[in-house]
Amino acid sequence: MSFERYSRQMLFSPIGEEGQEKLSKRKVLIVGIGALGTVIANHLVRAGVGYVRLIDRDYVEASNLQRQMLFDEQDVKQSTPKAVAAERKLRMINSDITIEGIVGDVTVENLDRLLEGVDLVLDGTDNFKTRFLLNDACFKKGIPFAYGGAVSARGMSALFIPGKTPCLRCFIQHGDGQGQTCDTIGVISPVVDIVSSYQVIEVLKYLVGDIDSLRGTLRTFDVWNNHQFDMKFKLPKKDCPTCQLKEYPSLHSEQDEVTTLCGRETVQINRGQKNDLKLWSERLKRVAQVKETPFLLRVQLDEGERLVIFPDGRILVQGTEDLTRARSLYSKYIGD
Repeated sequence: MSFERYSRQMLFSPIGEEGQEKLSKRKVLIVGIGALGTVIANHLVRAGVGYVRLIDRDYVEASNLQRQMLFDEQDVKQSTPKAVAAERKLRMINSDITIEGIVGDVTVENLDRLLEGVDLVLDGTDNFKTRFLLNDACFKKGIPFAYGGAVSARGMSALFIPGKTPCLRCFIQHGDGQGQTCDTIGVISPVVDIVSSYQVIEVLKYLVGDIDSLRGTLRTFDVWNNHQFDMKFKLPKKDCPTCQLKEYPSLHSEQDEVTTLCGRETVQINRGQKNDLKLWSERLKRVAQVKETPFLLRVQLDEGERLVIFPDGRILVQGTEDLTRARSLYSKYIGD
């Protein structure tokens, strides 16, 4: 592999040729390829990290284009899954590395497969349920976890390293992250870039072995009101169920069959079995407007809501956050 494309990066002495060689042999997992995840993936792929695995459960919509940098209007027209669109764009940026895009949810059942051989996990998600699941899995397996979050003009980031630092649960209690989301109070694109860049900077330090330069803080900031605060890592909480008691509660909790997605007027229902898109297209086009793509079905219902059907068994009911309403429509059109 030629390192010519990384010449300017290698001139930066903390990386150099030795660091670049290390990056080329590293494997990372990025969970969520939306606002944070697209910036993270763009940086790491351009930096020459050897293997980048991506997973996301959603597809590209027009409202994503304001801040999700790997997508374009064609992706919106084709309802392309984000993991597919991102993999396609990233391969055009750097064909020397391995990029694996996975369309689906992160669950207890598939975590072992997703974490296989991974040196580090980066958070590009939009909900704390998944973040706590990743935090617990990473600390159980001894894999560093780069946390990041952005909403409004505010951001947070930290790199948690099992055995070296506290974990996410030591700073944020389960449920503390509920309420404000980018879909309820908005978000500006620059804060997304800043949070993601802070995540990637710490990750690069770790991957090249410059441990002494790690920040060692949970950084929070508000770029509109010009505030920034670093909470230095101290000893973990003695009763932390993850990094101290090693109970890893998220790995033992039941996975919800039905979940509301981040204030988006969308309810996700997991059937627990694969969906045959051709079969469902034939069934539903008799009673609804169906748009079929190679990756999913979009179904406009007469009631006003929409169904989005994925091959992996997930069905989104869009246009409502009412679980009863979503279940009713699901039962009416899917029936199981």
